[in-house]
Amino acid sequence: MNGAPAWDDDPLVAGWAGLPRLEGSVSADVCVVGLGGSGLAAVESAVERGLRVVGVDAGRVGAGAAGRNGGFLLGGPAPFLHDAIRTWDEYAVDLYRATLAELDHLAEMLGPSVIDRCGSIRLAGLPGGVAGDSLARAFVGGDSAADDEPADDEAADCAALAATLRAYGIAVQDYDGDLGRGIFLPDDAATNPARRVLATAALLRGRADLFEGSPARSVMSGVVETDRGRVWTGVVLVAVDGTLDLLLPRLAGRVRTARLQMLATAPVPVRLTCPVYGRWGYDYAQQAADGRLLVGGGRDRFADTEWTHDNTPTREVQSYLDTLAARFAGGPVNVTHRWAASVGFTPDGRALCGEVAPGVVVCGGYSGTGNLVGPVAARAALAHALDATPIPPYFAPPVSG
Repeated sequence: MNGAPAWDDDPLVAGWAGLPRLEGSVSADVCVVGLGGSGLAAVESAVERGLRVVGVDAGRVGAGAAGRNGGFLLGGPAPFLHDAIRTWDEYAVDLYRATLAELDHLAEMLGPSVIDRCGSIRLAGLPGGVAGDSLARAFVGGDSAADDEPADDEAADCAALAATLRAYGIAVQDYDGDLGRGIFLPDDAATNPARRVLATAALLRGRADLFEGSPARSVMSGVVETDRGRVWTGVVLVAVDGTLDLLLPRLAGRVRTARLQMLATAPVPVRLTCPVYGRWGYDYAQQAADGRLLVGGGRDRFADTEWTHDNTPTREVQSYLDTLAARFAGGPVNVTHRWAASVGFTPDGRALCGEVAPGVVVCGGYSGTGNLVGPVAARAALAHALDATPIPPYFAPPVSG
C-alpha cells in the first residue's frame, strides 16, 4: 500500500527537481511563509509589483494540504452560499464571485492540462441513495442514525442553494442522473492539486527566491528564522492553513487544525465526469483520466479523533472511505494509496485574513475549501500589508498582539 498521495504519481510531480534550502541570511521586501496555492498567489502578486520576494516552505512545494486535497476548484465559501448569506450577509456573494475570478485566472495561467473546467456535482446524499443499503451501514454495523437519514432534506437544501445561485446570476443546473439527484455547477473545475501548485511554482521561481525544506521556526516583525537561515524583510505574509495554530499560538481558538483523509483506487470504469460531493459536502470523489478514483471524507463521523495535528491515516476513517469508494464506483474497488493532510477550520467558516503583528499578516483557516478561497485571502492580506487596503468583510480578522 502506497502511503504517498496518488496525485504524486503525475509525471510533473514525480519529476520535480526541487528547490534549494535557505542557507544563511537574505533580505526581501516580502517574505511568504508557506508555498501552497495561497502563498504562491501572494508571491505572484508581490513580484507583479516589482518587489523582491523570498518564499519558504517546510517541505516540498505542495507537499502539505495544498497538494493532498481532493482537487476540487469550487466557487464560493466553505458554507453553502445560502447559509453563508444568513450568517455573513450578502458579502458572501462577493467572495463567491472573487473565487470564480481566481479560477478564471488560474485557468488562463496554467491552461487546460492543469485546470479542467468540467463543473462539479453536489448530490443529495450519496450515489445509490442514503438509506437501506449495506454499504451505507457497513463501517459502523448499521448503528449510526445518520446512515438512515433520508436524502429529502438534502434535496431540499440543494434546491434552496440553486435558487440562491440563480437569484445572484451564478450558473447552476438541476442534476438527475446515474449518481442520484442534486445540482450541477458548470463554472467549477478539477485539478491535480500537486500539479497545480508545482506548475505555479515553476512559473514563479525565476522571479522570486523560493526555498523548500526550510521550515519557519520564528516569525516576527521584520524577520523570519528557519532551521538554517534568516530572512530580513519589510512584510511577512504567513500563508499556512493546517497547523497555523502551532506556528502562531496567539491564533489558538480562532483556528483549529483537523485531519482530512483520502484514498485512491486502481482504475474502474468511468462514472464521474467531474468532481462529485454529497452528504452535505462531507464526502467527495474525483475520477482521474486513467480511471482511478480519489476519494475523501468522513471527518464528521469521527470528529473526536480528527481534531488533531497528526496527519497519519487511521483505520476507522479509511474503513469508511473503503465503503465510500465502492459507493462512488458502483462496485468493488482495489485501494492503492492512503494519505491524510492537516487543514485549518474556523468557527463560522470565514477564513482568517489580516495583521497579527506590525508588518506580519496571515491568511488561513479555510475550513476545507482553500483551493480558491486561499489565494483570494492571500492577495487581500498582501494588499492590506502594502497599501492598508481594508480586509474584505467576508474574511475574519485575526487577533493582533
